[in-house]
Amino acid sequence: MNFPLHLEETPDEHGIYLMVRKDSPPFNHMVHPQTLGEFKSEYLGWENIHSPTLAEWLSTPSQIFRTITSGAVHYDAVGELSEFRTQLAWYPHDIWLYLLAAGWHRIGESEHLMPRAGYIGDELGSALIGSQLVSDIMLLCFLMEKKYAPYAKWFGSAFLQLECADEILPFLQRTISTGSWEKREVELAAAYRLLAGMHNNLGITKPLPEQVSSFHGRPFKVIHGDHFGDAILGEIKDHQVQKIASITLSGGIDQISDNTKFSTEKKTRKIIKRLYEI
Repeated sequence: MNFPLHLEETPDEHGIYLMVRKDSPPFNHMVHPQTLGEFKSEYLGWENIHSPTLAEWLSTPSQIFRTITSGAVHYDAVGELSEFRTQLAWYPHDIWLYLLAAGWHRIGESEHLMPRAGYIGDELGSALIGSQLVSDIMLLCFLMEKKYAPYAKWFGSAFLQLECADEILPFLQRTISTGSWEKREVELAAAYRLLAGMHNNLGITKPLPEQVSSFHGRPFKVIHGDHFGDAILGEIKDHQVQKIASITLSGGIDQISDNTKFSTEKKTRKIIKRLYEI
């Protein structure tokens, strides 16, 4: 194959480790031969070597899917790895719908809490909820554009590569930076309108209102994320996904927890899978 393995992981002047050619031992080429089945078991913690189950799709962080489908492939003579990457290119349609619905319901659960916290004088609490809503909006944007979201280190950088970023980003940035819940509400309302328009452009449900309105007659402006989530749920046809949705709308692991140790360790992922095994 003619791939040089006389390598060693060496830090540069900035402390960033790079693979550098060496002329004499010891070498640390960090090459670990595995079959594809072994890779699925060791890296993913999957037991089904042919295709991922519903539980495996939902319990695997999108960062891992992004790594597998976007990382460089230097050699694949058999073609098995390329076939696997194609299989994981994106979620099956009804699982995608379920994740979208869960994302909208997350927004529906919190969108009214941001202004209500500010209204009673809890500006810190309002800011924290606002920041979480920004994260939820960004994750929903990844889902809408069918792009796997990376983990926290690359989340913002990858978001800038989305088609919607230029238009929606200013509202999200001002939501985070403002010190007033009233201004935060204005910026989020603008972001919600864009998000609702993106949803309607997908054509997966009948068109839904793109304007914010009062929260049950109270003076707080929301997009009613639960309405979008419920409309999407009505389009799911797969019986297994329907059953999961009837049990919980918590969504995939990325929508449940941002704790990297919890979501990425193989031992823990086997426990997480049980949440979705029906």
